[in-house]
Amino acid sequence: MAQEQFAFDTLKVRGGYNPKEHNNASSVPIYQTASYELGDTERVARLFSFSELGYLYTRIGNPTVAVLEQRLAALDGASGALAVASGMAAVTYTLLNLTEGGGRILTTPQLYGGTYDSFKKVYATFGVGIDLVLDPTDLDQFRKAIRPETRAIYVESISNPNAVVADIEALANLAHEYNIPLVVDNTVATPYLFNPLRYGADIVVYSATKALGGHGNAIAGLIVESGKFNWGSGKFPQFLQPHYTLRDAGGKERSILEVFPDAPFTFRVRLNYLAYFGAALSPSDAYLILLGVETLSERVQKQVANTEKIVAYLETQPGVSWVKHPSAKASPYRRLAQKYLTKGAGSLLSFGFNGTSEQLNLFIDSVRLFSYQANIGDAKSLIINSPKTTHGELTAEEQRLADISPETIRLSIGLEDPDDLIRDLQQAFDKALAV
Repeated sequence: MAQEQFAFDTLKVRGGYNPKEHNNASSVPIYQTASYELGDTERVARLFSFSELGYLYTRIGNPTVAVLEQRLAALDGASGALAVASGMAAVTYTLLNLTEGGGRILTTPQLYGGTYDSFKKVYATFGVGIDLVLDPTDLDQFRKAIRPETRAIYVESISNPNAVVADIEALANLAHEYNIPLVVDNTVATPYLFNPLRYGADIVVYSATKALGGHGNAIAGLIVESGKFNWGSGKFPQFLQPHYTLRDAGGKERSILEVFPDAPFTFRVRLNYLAYFGAALSPSDAYLILLGVETLSERVQKQVANTEKIVAYLETQPGVSWVKHPSAKASPYRRLAQKYLTKGAGSLLSFGFNGTSEQLNLFIDSVRLFSYQANIGDAKSLIINSPKTTHGELTAEEQRLADISPETIRLSIGLEDPDDLIRDLQQAFDKALAV
């Protein structure tokens, strides 16, 4: 059977890997090498003219990392994928690849704090502008904010920390009206809960550190592309520009579209940004992420079930003023979740602590099972006060625009017994609210 005929659970275990190509090793080998024997001068000529694809130097390609790339491409139904050293590297390389020579990114404040802060501190220095749509549910606001210089719409499929669900299909249709791509950070959902490419997204990025890896033991990022966007329209001249480094065997300079027509976006990031900015994923970390991917659906299924029980519990508590998760009774995203997230809306939620700031701090200090960590998607349940930590880079006004109020607590639900988690939260509420 061809790989594309396999179901998700088969691909997550076997996608992108043929043991016969790796000395019949059952587990993906860790190719812990910096460089590779090139063979002879004739082979080097083929490698450098791209008539043969092979490994030169681990900064731009490694067999262990390649299996991870091919596996994620299979899970997402993508034409190409690139693994890098972190989720932030994936976001940065993607957006810089789109905005070379100046351009603008249209997005919302409903983003991970590090991403939002990078827009303020880094992108302006590269001549890149950022435009914000304050209401992520208002398509007209997106339409009105698109300028001739806009090079992409960028959203999170499920936002961090408030689990806002983006209307990916509508945003993709709008982006394509203006010949720009839709870029989706799908970290929280993972390809198991949601596949943005099926609804028209063009580029998907992941922090594989989170649920893809799932065990809090490796930092990694991924970029995947649909292979369907028209990069040759003229709006992105960098894809049409011939380069000396892309010359053929006869010495003719070629563009990235000529050499890699099926996956020009990820190959361009590989040959330019990964090669020269250098955020390469180590083969050992790629191996750890691959191990996590093998159990992705089983882990996420249980985490979703646990999360729904935690949400229901929190909705009954006097120490809670609100709960934000698509399964919450008052969530405005239930309809979108029913459309896009039929297997569940992820394991990330936030709630408002109904008490003083001192009581909030005592609540966090009193939990015993929840780990106080700036991470999500772990097999262990995590807790954090987002306004002071993961979104602490945002000013008070920016936090207001992002709907992150001072009483916000974020939970990432893991694989523990849900009743134990509830008991842990309850004893922390009892202790904090008694003061």
